[in-house]
Amino acid sequence: MAQYTRIEVATLMKETGMVPLFYHPDVEIGKKVLKACYDGGARLMEFTARGDFAHEVFSALNKYVIKELSGMAMGVGSITDAAAASQYIQMGANFIVTPSLREDIAVVCNRRKILWSPGCGSLTEINRAEELGCEIIKLFPGSTYGPGFVKAIRGPQPWTNIMPTGGVSTEESNLRGWFNAGVTCVGMGSKLISKEILEKQDYKKLEEDVRSALQTIKSVR
Repeated sequence: MAQYTRIEVATLMKETGMVPLFYHPDVEIGKKVLKACYDGGARLMEFTARGDFAHEVFSALNKYVIKELSGMAMGVGSITDAAAASQYIQMGANFIVTPSLREDIAVVCNRRKILWSPGCGSLTEINRAEELGCEIIKLFPGSTYGPGFVKAIRGPQPWTNIMPTGGVSTEESNLRGWFNAGVTCVGMGSKLISKEILEKQDYKKLEEDVRSALQTIKSVR
C-alpha cells in the first residue's frame, strides 16, 4: 500500500521541483543511488521499470525506502498497461508515470487514489488527462517540445501542471528556461544519474549534484 496520497505526492513534486529517475538491475546499487539522492535533498524517486524482473528490484528498493529513508516517496515509471500499474501499486508505489496517455491506467490509479502522470504531447491529450483527474502532466519527450511549448499551453491554461522529462539537465540555463516557462517540476534521469556516476560508483558526486540542482531550481523559480 502507498505511504503517501496523490495530493501529498503532488505537493512534494511542487515543493521540491524535481523527480530523479533511474533504473538499475542491482538492488545494492539502487540503494546507494537512493541514499545519495536522499542525502542531497530529493524526496521523490521514479524507478523506471524497463528490465527483466524489474518488479523484484522495485519491491526491494521500496522496502528499503520505507525503512531507511523517511519522507521519500518512491514511484515507478515506464508503465504501459493497467496490469503493470496494479502490480506496482500492490508493491507500494506512491505514483505511476507512463510514456503515453492510457485511460485504463488512469482508472486503476484513481481507484486507489494514486497519483499518475501520463506522457502527453498535445493540448488535446493534456485536456483529456485532466478530465481523467491527472494532477501533473508529464511532457514527453521534453526535448522535442521545449519550454516554448509549456509557455504556450499555460497561457490559456494556467491551471495545468507540467513535468517535462527528457531534455532536462542540471545546467542553470536549462532549468531557468523550463521554470520560467511555468513548469511545476522536472524529471531528470541520465543528465543527473549518469552512466559515468554508476560505473564509478561516485555516490558522493551524485549527492552533490542533486543538492546543487535543487538549489538551482529554488533560485530560478
